[in-house]
Amino acid sequence: MLIPRPNHIEPLPDWFYLRPDLRISCGPGAEAAGDLLAGYLGVRGGSGAPSIWLELRTTAGGVEGYDLNIQPHQVFLAATSEQGLLNGVQTLRALARDEYLPCLRIKDEPRLPWRGVMLDVARHHMPLEFLHQFVDVLALHKLNVLHLHLTDDQGWRMEIDGWPRLIDVGAWRSESMADGVPHGGYYTQAELRELVRCAAARGVTVVPEIEMPGHVRAALAAYPELGNFPERPLPVWTSWGISEDILGVHDTALEFCREVLRQVVDVFPSPYVHIGGDECPTTQWATAPSALARAAELGFDDRGRLHGWFLGQMRDTLRDLGRTAICWAEAGQHAGGLPPGLVLAAWRDAEHGAQAVRGGHQVIMAPHRATYLDYRETEPPGRSGIVTTVADVYRFDPLAGGLPVASGNSPGVLGTQAQLWTELAPTPDDVRRLAFPRLCAFADMAWHSGPPDYDDFRRRLAGQLDLLRAIDALPASIETTTP
Repeated sequence: MLIPRPNHIEPLPDWFYLRPDLRISCGPGAEAAGDLLAGYLGVRGGSGAPSIWLELRTTAGGVEGYDLNIQPHQVFLAATSEQGLLNGVQTLRALARDEYLPCLRIKDEPRLPWRGVMLDVARHHMPLEFLHQFVDVLALHKLNVLHLHLTDDQGWRMEIDGWPRLIDVGAWRSESMADGVPHGGYYTQAELRELVRCAAARGVTVVPEIEMPGHVRAALAAYPELGNFPERPLPVWTSWGISEDILGVHDTALEFCREVLRQVVDVFPSPYVHIGGDECPTTQWATAPSALARAAELGFDDRGRLHGWFLGQMRDTLRDLGRTAICWAEAGQHAGGLPPGLVLAAWRDAEHGAQAVRGGHQVIMAPHRATYLDYRETEPPGRSGIVTTVADVYRFDPLAGGLPVASGNSPGVLGTQAQLWTELAPTPDDVRRLAFPRLCAFADMAWHSGPPDYDDFRRRLAGQLDLLRAIDALPASIETTTP
């Protein structure tokens, strides 16, 4: 019936009817959740009975947990935090598909604190209206993080005060893979602040990603002096893959990155900021005079060690700003490894994430074979050579092998995250087609603590797709059967 599946649900006889004079009442601190529920149910301040009561209560489970009790004449929703109330609101939203709610009791809380989705808006810019809808769909599935991949070789999407060429030049490319079709777009800081506000009202945190020191051709096209060879003008990259053009490690590049991060944290209140860090070939650092000078200053015989040093500099910048840095886990890819104090997104495989936990890091488990939703769902495998089915996503276990859930500053699994890279997804409908139904499986896996039951999930999925279709969250055509 529900996706994600509640951890404890007790069906009861009878129904609670959603009458036109329905009243939603809220205790102190529950008003915002009540307003969100009223919007979903189309209630505009009824004064009669029956009623729905929302309250904050210290005995209602963990920080994101909630207790829901639906009786024939009264609905009670309680939680210890606003986040928990918002999760309960989404359960009521999903149950209210007709003119009534089934009577039941639910006691629920998530398995993992980080249940995220990464959306790449750098390879293909996505309309702001779609991002708002996407946030709402994530909230429906109790996914609480939107990781927004804002910059890459193929485009810079965030306005940065004092650096106008980032959007005048870096936000636009002449074509994509020789298709002859120009592409571009960007978001103002005001637009991103409104997206953050909309997401927060639904219990979703927007985590920005600014790629560095690799995946920066768009920034170098705008400001060549940020690179290793400033005399070489570069266009915004028009290919996919990995460019060898990376940031320099000189003071100009470092101060640029620090200023960008200062403005990023002013727009995004998230406690985390993603700084990329992946797929950074260090070939240019082996010959660039500024990189050679920096390596000599630091006593590095291997210029590859500049990669970890650079990320450590940005980690420290964010720490001074009161934030925690995340980067894609690239342990073993460069000399010296990664510095401590970084949260790592383990995208290569689950064992890579387990090694990072053993190395003292908090980890977001995102192994590509189970979480990359841009991979094809069925044969043939397409460009990646990999097929990731609904069942593959559903059966992935981020805590496999007894990995601990991260608590406080202790090492462990912070959560899990699905990825939607958009090289081959230029439109919102393309993103929707890639996301569903696999994102439903991901949400169920990330939330529910009990043993997996794929047959039960398949039974619940049909109703969830009906709900998504009703709120225009699916493309015009989508496969509705699941193997």
